[in-house]
Amino acid sequence: MKNKILLPLVFVLALLIGAGGTWAFLSMDEEQSSGEQASVQDNSELAASSSDESGGEERIQQAMEMIQESYVEEVEEEELVEGAISGMIETLDDPYSVYMNESTAEEFMESLDSSFEGIGAEVSMTDGRVTIVAPFRDSPAEDAGLRPNDQILEIDGENIEGLSLYDAVLKIRGEKGTTVTLTIDRPGVSDLMEVDVVRDEIPIETVYGDVVEEDGQRIGVLELRSFSENTAERFEEELTELEDQGIDGLIIDVRGNPGGFLQSVEDIGDMIIPGGETVVQIEDRDGGTMEHVSALEEEKEYPIVGLINEGSASASEILAAALHEAGGHELVGTSTFGKGTVQQTLPMGDGSQLKLTLFRWLTSDGNDVNEEGVSPTVEVEQPDYFYASPVDSEETLEKDMLNEHIENAQVMLEGLGYDPDRTDGYFDEATEEAVRSFQEDSDLEATGTITEETADSLQEQVIEAVQEKENDVQFQQALELLAE
Repeated sequence: MKNKILLPLVFVLALLIGAGGTWAFLSMDEEQSSGEQASVQDNSELAASSSDESGGEERIQQAMEMIQESYVEEVEEEELVEGAISGMIETLDDPYSVYMNESTAEEFMESLDSSFEGIGAEVSMTDGRVTIVAPFRDSPAEDAGLRPNDQILEIDGENIEGLSLYDAVLKIRGEKGTTVTLTIDRPGVSDLMEVDVVRDEIPIETVYGDVVEEDGQRIGVLELRSFSENTAERFEEELTELEDQGIDGLIIDVRGNPGGFLQSVEDIGDMIIPGGETVVQIEDRDGGTMEHVSALEEEKEYPIVGLINEGSASASEILAAALHEAGGHELVGTSTFGKGTVQQTLPMGDGSQLKLTLFRWLTSDGNDVNEEGVSPTVEVEQPDYFYASPVDSEETLEKDMLNEHIENAQVMLEGLGYDPDRTDGYFDEATEEAVRSFQEDSDLEATGTITEETADSLQEQVIEAVQEKENDVQFQQALELLAE
């Protein structure tokens, strides 16, 4: 089987959405130790034999025997082995290197093979917490208001502290139509949030093409939602169709794209990056680098603009950086996630697996963007209501109350064209009037208070507004640049 290198984020993404992601395996020789194990008689002998001169394997064996023979409670050897492996991985301080025991790996593989249902969000383990990297565009996670850097503390009311990333992901997954409740700690928000997400079938299509008119020019749009095995092939099909229709410019949108296969982004680079220019560099542990150089024969005659944001990660950042550094094209939006490492899954021979960071990737010019991200050439923030959190509807919000939920409602109302005259969370007369106007236009009882029904309607209309291209100021800015 051909080995595939995974830029890590889409790998984790597949855990949540069941997008049929393929695992890349790297053959690995298993060395059997020929050293003899120490015969342990008592604690004093154990202590005496655990000198600094002892080999690592011997010390691990001694520690296991000490625990099994002397610990106050009985412990199974398999638990200690898995704990030792997990401890080694934790020592790396790398959120993208993970150990999966046999049962977890098997359950995960089965879930990928049997389902394409989930919430549609990319996650990683950051500082011991399951953290949203990016919700998929138009996914249940995005519709529910999940945002990059949201930290998941509980799943359906169960605290997940100490749970592995994969075990947490398997709890989030589920059948289409069912609901999972996530308790979220959002940076900048003092109160924890409970977010209900209705699981759905997540489309496995990764490339969407379209043509829009702007000032008499035909602008092609290619939206990439991840980099799967067939993404480059689909990109070529859509690009060819756009070019056959005749386009005067091209927008490549990788906002909210968490990454995927390295091979896919390299192949796409061959289609749009000028021939002879470096698309990406891969650096090994010794500092040696390999370059992928574009094989494009004829440079594109039309201008290209890339769209990026904080949810653009890994392979998306490679493409964005190459567009700017190697292609000289503009990037519109906000700085990307900053994921500059490459992982591969390594079988351990017994059904368990390690997903291990093997390489770093560098941009066309050799820049390391890990934890830094790729900066746009034209920075454009979306309107505030694009980032508004869902309004907690457990209690009715009314005049003279003050809290963050009212602030979120005010931001939403303002974005929808109802002027609350303030967005500081204080429910005054102007806010009451804005709510009443919204309720009248939405065929709701015009009470001027925010009930559960009003909160749900606000959320639904904001989602619809966010999905409208005319409200997407980043997209509109890209159109303007291409139409100049």
